Amino acid sequence: MNANVATLKLNPDDLKKLVREVADFPKPGINFYDITTLLKDKEGLRGVVDALREHYKSADVDIVLGIEARGFIFAPVLAYALNAGFVPVRKPKKLPAPCERVEYALEYGTDILEIHKDAIEPGQNVLIVDDVLATGGTAAAVTRLVEKLQGTIVGLGFVLELGFLKGRDNLKGYDVYSLIEY
Repeated sequence: MNANVATLKLNPDDLKKLVREVADFPKPGINFYDITTLLKDKEGLRGVVDALREHYKSADVDIVLGIEARGFIFAPVLAYALNAGFVPVRKPKKLPAPCERVEYALEYGTDILEIHKDAIEPGQNVLIVDDVLATGGTAAAVTRLVEKLQGTIVGLGFVLELGFLKGRDNLKGYDVYSLIEY
């Protein structure tokens, strides 16, 4: 599988061909969209980064923030392409310096994300990047972290969006951009 995405100018159907769909993972009835097949395709990976860069190139991005864990794949590369810095948002107790934290609801329970308190300066333009927009709960929690640190959110970029889960509904008022929608 080696669609030349650069030549195809990121036709979403061509990108979808680079994503492996795994039925019944992690449990029966769930379809998992595996991006490792997209990542190993040099044109596909370049196409994703180029498309995100193109969408946000005029946003004057200071920081590209990546959400643990797969956001770490795309955010640093995109930060480089936008001439911006990279900041990780991590699960609890993974960052060494003082952190700001946010607790957010999951389907069954809660989770916590953290960011260094000095990761974003007031007024800096922040782009939030992750691999998948599902329910939008994690991304919405990260917007709260950025706002606690007085950053300005210029957008949220995703490779895949599971539109049937209506994650955009939790991100109203922001520029939400995804390349592939299921």
